[in-house]
Amino acid sequence: MFQATYILLFFSVLSSFLPHGTAAFNLTLPGQHPDPEAVATQVHRRVNASMGRREMLRLSEKDVASCLTGNPIDDCWKCDPDWANNRQRLADCGIGFGQNAKGGKGGEFYIVTDSSDEDPVNPKPGTLRYAVIRNEPLWIVFPSNMMIKLSQELIFNSYKTIDGRGADVHIVGGGCITLQYISNVIIHNIHIHHCHPSGNANVRSSPEHYGYRTESDGDGISIFSSRDIWIDHCTLSRCKDGLIDAVMGSTAITISNNHFSHHNDVMLLGHSDHYLPDSAMQVTIAFNHFGENLVQRMPRCRLGYIHVVNNDFTRWEMYAIGGSGRPTINSQGNRYTAPEDPYAKQITKRLDAGEGEWSGWNWRSEGDVMLNGAFFVASGGEAGTDYQNAYSVEPKNVDRISLLTMSAGVLGVARDNNLGMWTRGANDGGVYFSDTGPEYTDDMSQSTMPLPPSRIFPLLSAFLALLCLLFHTVTLTTLL
Repeated sequence: MFQATYILLFFSVLSSFLPHGTAAFNLTLPGQHPDPEAVATQVHRRVNASMGRREMLRLSEKDVASCLTGNPIDDCWKCDPDWANNRQRLADCGIGFGQNAKGGKGGEFYIVTDSSDEDPVNPKPGTLRYAVIRNEPLWIVFPSNMMIKLSQELIFNSYKTIDGRGADVHIVGGGCITLQYISNVIIHNIHIHHCHPSGNANVRSSPEHYGYRTESDGDGISIFSSRDIWIDHCTLSRCKDGLIDAVMGSTAITISNNHFSHHNDVMLLGHSDHYLPDSAMQVTIAFNHFGENLVQRMPRCRLGYIHVVNNDFTRWEMYAIGGSGRPTINSQGNRYTAPEDPYAKQITKRLDAGEGEWSGWNWRSEGDVMLNGAFFVASGGEAGTDYQNAYSVEPKNVDRISLLTMSAGVLGVARDNNLGMWTRGANDGGVYFSDTGPEYTDDMSQSTMPLPPSRIFPLLSAFLALLCLLFHTVTLTTLL
């Protein structure tokens, strides 16, 4: 029995040292869909249905058709003239892998009346922090425009919706948003920017618990070992590390209708090439606008299945989609506009692998439009044991992209900021936000640094010790 235990432990450790060690493993996580291709197909069907309704009603019912965009998420709730009083309808409008995220549906409404964040251990009632740590489902809304400057990372509890519709809400400062070991969160219609590292302090994560937090990375939204997460219609920019990072076995995530700009490392999906739970990661990236002054990682994937569908990429400085660790990347119906730099026209980038290795990775482009010399390097001829080919769905008309992404980012700002207001706040229309500040560069971020030797040597020592232990066990068994 002990011999079998040692051998199993040996192979577990061995897999973490081999470049192909994770390829033969497939872990199942809560929230993981057994057929990711069926989810990708469903997204296209939802888009087709919304586009069909829009065309059918365009001439016959102009008032109704004016609110229909063909975007299946927006068309699900925006055509209700009383949507502001039926806000929880939004929870039924998700698509893709994160479509089961219910947020605070069925819970009470919580109105944020206090924009302060002075005490992360004992937050005041009325603050955003007081709401997100509650145990019960809550649908969190804002009665007026608000700038929330976080003192520490904002740690969520499960079953929460942040609904910024009808107000201009900005979250900045320390952290910023941390979703850790939780499920069922919807973040909708929020500006998230100028997030910087915080920590070395106590922070409350539930009414019963607070604990010491080491320094955070400074992500806009950090998703850590969580599932059923939906981030929709947010505007993200200018953070220290990533705008959105999902790691450590997170899955069932949809990132839709967002606007990204002014950032280096935009989005990281996966902790490391050898962290086995990330092989079950499934993420839908749909209807987003990747805008000005972005450098790379839109996204950068490790392991898992990533569906990139109907997004608008308007230039990058290094690459758009990157990956390592043999992820499946399914790119469908996107518009890629390359930068002027003749050496940065390639959309894709394989990291930490030679062509002999990555040629077998399942990366496919179908129905994508590539402008200004952009090109996608595909790979993988056959489906692996985990997934079918990533090109099994008939490509959709990429001309729809302008319609699908025209409202990407926070809604209403500079268009109709009074739409759906709960009340008229005192700061409505006032100049309360300055968009100045540092644009974090690659040398400020430590996210891509290699593992330092001081950590490699202890790992190698542990590996050698396990080899010795296995040899000793086998020897004793032989002698007995």
